[in-house]
Amino acid sequence: MSEQHAAADHDHDEHDHNHEHEHHDEHDEHEHQHDDHDHEHEHGGHGGHGHEHGKVDADLYGNKAGLRAVQISTAGMLLVSIIQFAIALFGGSAGLFADALHNLGDVFTTVALWIAFVISNRAANHRYTYGYYRSEDLAGIFIVLVIIASAVAGAVESIQKLTSGSVPTQLYLSMAAALVGVAGNELLAQYKISVGKRINSVPLIADGQHSRIDGLTSLAAFIGLVGVRLGFPIADPIAGIVITVVIVTVVFSTSRSVLQRLLDAVDPRVVPSIINMAKEVPGVEEVTDVRARWIGHTMHVVMNIEVDAELTLAKAHAIAEEVRHRLFHSVKGLSEATIHTDPSSASGDHHSALAHHIQEAQRPVVRR
Repeated sequence: MSEQHAAADHDHDEHDHNHEHEHHDEHDEHEHQHDDHDHEHEHGGHGGHGHEHGKVDADLYGNKAGLRAVQISTAGMLLVSIIQFAIALFGGSAGLFADALHNLGDVFTTVALWIAFVISNRAANHRYTYGYYRSEDLAGIFIVLVIIASAVAGAVESIQKLTSGSVPTQLYLSMAAALVGVAGNELLAQYKISVGKRINSVPLIADGQHSRIDGLTSLAAFIGLVGVRLGFPIADPIAGIVITVVIVTVVFSTSRSVLQRLLDAVDPRVVPSIINMAKEVPGVEEVTDVRARWIGHTMHVVMNIEVDAELTLAKAHAIAEEVRHRLFHSVKGLSEATIHTDPSSASGDHHSALAHHIQEAQRPVVRR
């Protein structure tokens, strides 16, 4: 578990200043049981029953599922691309050859994501205090660039076929290879997107969308070959151009989600829900400075709560722990929650000495 912050009281006769800060390493009221498959959280206030927390799905299980997804995808797409390359070289289909290149590009993106998941498993240290989860977001950028390269390659290949008028041979065998590409890409796309949504990994979802794009490219190659068989040789390059337009639209939506994650964007409903949840905890008088962000596929939350200034350290700590406990139950993918406890603002200004520093260092949070 990461370090938690609780309240500590300091009484100063000369300044009449109360400051509460919480820090704890162990939970007296919580028992944690860990193994490779689950993470149970026992809390005395709930009758000692077990709870599964978001940290498990987002961290322990998520990394394993993500690694398994990219490993299976890499093997599957490498097999598909090898089959298509062999038949394209034998039959002379430029469309099928381009499709094999697209699928090989998908192999490269899954390898990049594989590397990112391995790196993200490394433990945090004094230099990388939040760990290496951002490597997944960097892999997302690489995937977007590969999708763009696929779109450009598809457009160039289609234009060349349209102008050269070359006609492929071994049409039926080439059609079969194209259908293998359609089926293989779609199956892997559904698998990667499903796992990506389950573990909150935007790059894995993006890679799944890339596989779906490659499936459309395979379908375009198939339609083009059917058109050639029916006596319309230009059907193949025209289908390729249409699919290139589809690829461009998917690139836009995929790159948008990847860039939002890099800029620490969260669903606009997350922060209001955290505020409402925290205010429902007995003893919490106000909730301020709530911030949330995704780091890789795990969410981190930082917030301040105000409590009665006359409370003891133990009681203020218990309130903060209850807020944290409810956060783990209500926020999907949460792996870390840092809660600072302030004395109620009604009892006076307890941060006047730092006011000018806070004003210079922080910008206000506005709704977008």
